Amino acid sequence: MVNKQKILIVDDDNNIAELIALYLTKECFETMIVNDGESALTMADSFNPNLILLDLMLPGIDGYQVCREVRAKSATPIIMLSAKGEIFDKVLGLELGADDYMEKPFDSKELVARVKAVLRRYKPVPPAPQVSSVKSVEYPDLIINRTNYSVVYGGENVDMPPKELELLYFLASSPNQVFTREQLLDQIWGYEYIGDTRTVDVHIKRIREKLEDENRHTTWRITTVWGVGYKFEVAQTPFAAQKSFASQPPG
Repeated sequence: MVNKQKILIVDDDNNIAELIALYLTKECFETMIVNDGESALTMADSFNPNLILLDLMLPGIDGYQVCREVRAKSATPIIMLSAKGEIFDKVLGLELGADDYMEKPFDSKELVARVKAVLRRYKPVPPAPQVSSVKSVEYPDLIINRTNYSVVYGGENVDMPPKELELLYFLASSPNQVFTREQLLDQIWGYEYIGDTRTVDVHIKRIREKLEDENRHTTWRITTVWGVGYKFEVAQTPFAAQKSFASQPPG
């Protein structure tokens, strides 16, 4: 028997939380409801959810801080739910590590579709995968492993939320090929995603910041192709110091 995937619902409005749980239960998910940030952090460890639906306006610890603390120790997918629809709020949520952001009020069918889409993209690694099943891309000083969701840069592990890693892996898997922002949205976020291309720019900026090293010369970098999109550029000889790597504006 296949175990049900578990969804942690964090919302201080219990009526909304129970309605969300009802729709997800009908789709054969197991749900758990908590109404404050402190309980969310506790249940994120004990309930071990496959995905967290996280309201931003919570008593005590707000949703932003919950996201920050969960992401510091886990790659569990997070979809933020909020009545705040400003670009600043969306960008902040994504920069903190959220995988998606939905404005309230939202359509229940769209919420379920987004939950399924995020879960399809995030698949935990089997305990002992066959060598042949491992999906990884390697360059000098950089290893991106899509199977166990790890990035090693200069011999050190780099923490990356699932979307950042998937975006980096996708670009690095096709060196020197240019992709538009729309193509990247389709490939990484899926056709169900409803958002603007700013999402891609934000994630590229975060990746560049994590792979910045002024003292290391590499033969690869993420390049902005003005008016088009991005590419993972690979050269025969090392580029200039990584200061130039991170200094490119996101688009």
